[in-house]
Amino acid sequence: QLQLVESGGGLVQAGGSLRLSCVASGRSFSSWSMGWFRQAPGKERTFVAAISWGGYTTYYGDSVKGRFTISRDDAKKAVYLRMNSLKPEDTAIYYCAAGSAGGADYSNYNYWGQGTQVTVSS
Repeated sequence: QLQLVESGGGLVQAGGSLRLSCVASGRSFSSWSMGWFRQAPGKERTFVAAISWGGYTTYYGDSVKGRFTISRDDAKKAVYLRMNSLKPEDTAIYYCAAGSAGGADYSNYNYWGQGTQVTVSS
């Protein structure tokens, strides 16, 4: 089992920045690929970013490329999402996930956090 807890969400003005954190407990963290997904009200959950085990490869959704950065610290069992130049359309609940396959497909992820709300005002 792997437990994931997100933090760092909040209310920010358009153009601002936030840094989300996801801390894991349980089984070995370093062997898992990690991802961030988001879900806006009335919409499907969509892929935001992912990072492979070891941090060798990162992936980003088209809407966040160049603005968001995913990183991990295996010693702290944590994955981060730095979000810059935030837009109102980035408003959503952001979920952290861990999976053996990783990537952009949410079905590749086995464990999910409870989510953290990000609200961007115009």
